[in-house]
Amino acid sequence: MKHITFYLDFISPYAYLAFEKLPEALMGHSYSVSYKPILLAALLKHHGQLGPAEIAPKRDWTYRQVLWLARRQGVELQLPASHPFNPLALLRLAVACEAQGLPNRYVCETLFKHVWQGGFDATDAQRLQAVSQHLAPQRAPDSDAVKAQLKAHTDEAIARGVFGVPTFEVDGKLFWGLDALPMLQDYLAGDAWFATAWSAAAAVAPGVRR
Repeated sequence: MKHITFYLDFISPYAYLAFEKLPEALMGHSYSVSYKPILLAALLKHHGQLGPAEIAPKRDWTYRQVLWLARRQGVELQLPASHPFNPLALLRLAVACEAQGLPNRYVCETLFKHVWQGGFDATDAQRLQAVSQHLAPQRAPDSDAVKAQLKAHTDEAIARGVFGVPTFEVDGKLFWGLDALPMLQDYLAGDAWFATAWSAAAAVAPGVRR
């Protein structure tokens, strides 16, 4: 049985779509999944990148594409009232729901739907209080221990080479993005391509640096 670590941030619509489609994509394979919340903004800062929603034309395209993808894939999705937003409260709540900071699928599903269904404000104080009461976390989300655990998850992701969400890690290999699900599926199926092409792709020399 292969183990998949799913690095996610609830701010990402692609992470939400990947979360919804993962069971279907991996049907028939033997695997287990750990859901690991991380702060996407910290990854972007580390790698010197802007988020898609911070580049105006890309922001518009992102929202159009995810709405189309959701419609095509049969996933309910409505854009939140404002985006991007500060996801720390949601990430800390997820981490607080489990002793090791690894929320189960139900917790992640609840928080993804909090953001991506209904078209509401994801950071509204009353809504945050309601979802927190519903999930009944084991620890206080604003505790130093929970904050440190979320930072540790994020630092671990950076150290492993994660640069965006959703990212799936299996056997030290990183599969990034919603569109990587078929590739992940092939890897779990034992496709021989990965034995040579995976390393060969990383051996290409950079031609120009900016």
